[in-house]
Amino acid sequence: MPLDFTAIDFETANSSPASACAVGLVRVRDGQVVASAGWLIRPPAGHDEFQEWNVRIHGIEPHQVVDAPTWSEQLDRLCAFAGADVLVAHNASFDMKVLRTASEVTGNALPPYRSLCTLQVARKTYSLDSYRLPVAAAAAGFGDFAHHDALADARACAQIAIDAAARLDAADIDELARMLRITVTGSPVDEVRKAVA
Repeated sequence: MPLDFTAIDFETANSSPASACAVGLVRVRDGQVVASAGWLIRPPAGHDEFQEWNVRIHGIEPHQVVDAPTWSEQLDRLCAFAGADVLVAHNASFDMKVLRTASEVTGNALPPYRSLCTLQVARKTYSLDSYRLPVAAAAAGFGDFAHHDALADARACAQIAIDAAARLDAADIDELARMLRITVTGSPVDEVRKAVA
């Protein structure tokens, strides 16, 4: 099986995991980036207050998402991009929680995605003083990017997984996880939903 996955990163408006205001997605096929997409999201009502701390981190302001698609309006697009891929994220528990919680509060069904955390991958692959995304991505040969831009972060995350797999000669995400003794969480998504190569 080839090294296929989708890297994902969310930015949030506030501390609520339902407050997604941006997403970045990067599709990898055979260990190469073949597609990428990113867009702003209008957070769900009740989770749409932009806190100053979050704005300082990612630079997204409330007026920028006024005309953006809502969570419900953009979820099909997100799922169509990811298909049945394993979702790879840096601190994947955060991004998967955003995906689940935003879907729950808006009443949207969500496919049972599997995920792999590149924070765990980096800790098992590199010897670094810090495993923050910019530091780990630099170790993977992807330096000097716009950290906290969702698409740039997803691309950096993809590079960590690609580099780790290359170092270990891992054929796919499941083999990479086995070799590093980390877990790919979740259950496989129905093959019918698999993304087009």
